[in-house]
Formats: sequence, C-alpha cells, structure tokens
Amino acid sequence: MPEKENQYTLCKEERLYAEKRIEALFAGGSSFIAYPLRVVYITRECNLEDGVPTVSILTSVSKKRFKRAVKRNRVKRLIREAYRLNKNEFIEFAAQSGKSFDIAFLYLKSELPTYSEIEKAVLKTINTLNGKNQLESKSENNS
Repeated sequence: MPEKENQYTLCKEERLYAEKRIEALFAGGSSFIAYPLRVVYITRECNLEDGVPTVSILTSVSKKRFKRAVKRNRVKRLIREAYRLNKNEFIEFAAQSGKSFDIAFLYLKSELPTYSEIEKAVLKTINTLNGKNQLESKSENNS
C-alpha cells in the first residue's frame, strides 16, 4: 500500500511507456466504451519481484479531433487527474483480482470535456472492469 504522501501521485511506473507493452495492449487487449472514453485493457501476471499488482495507464487524444496541441494536452491532463484521484480503486481492484493491468484511455468526443464527464467515465471504467473480471472468474471456476 502506498504511503500517505505518495498516495495521490502518478509516478513513472504507473505510466505505460514501453513500446512492446503498448503494442501488446492494442494487439491483444479487450476494449469497451465508457463515453467519452474508449478503454483498452489487458491483464498480465504480477511481477515476481514485488508481487504487488500494478495498474499502468496510457492516455491518448486524436489529432483528428483536436488540431491544437493545447486542447489535446488539456484533455490528457483531465484524464490523468481523474485517474490519479481515483487510482486507489483501481489498485484495490487489481489486488483483489491478483493481476496487473495495462489500460489505455482514448478520448472520442470532438469537444472539450468537463472534469465531471471524465471522472464519471473513469469511475464507470472501474465498475465495468470489475464486472468483466467477475464474469471471467466465474467462467474459470465452471471449467
């Protein structure tokens, strides 16, 4: 569990930046829509070194939707902020499932969002992932 001061940070280990992992995410990942976000995710086994499940995120906003980098960066900041403030729920979910997650948030709308829109989508992501994980575990138990 993170320390009290570090609880709401978004460090490099929590960002998805390795090219191989990003390629694997988009090649073999599952996706769903939590409008205005499209969420692509893939599960992996926990690292043997720490044994602690982790969640790594990637944010992306299409240049086709926002020509100006200022607006694209604004949307990415909003997504990262919503994740950062609610990341404890993602970490608890990963700990319950015993797996690590790579998650990509892709913004779909052509208008600038409000923070509340993005936060609702991020919270919906947690609920949807939780539901899908429960379905997977039930199907594994029945096999």
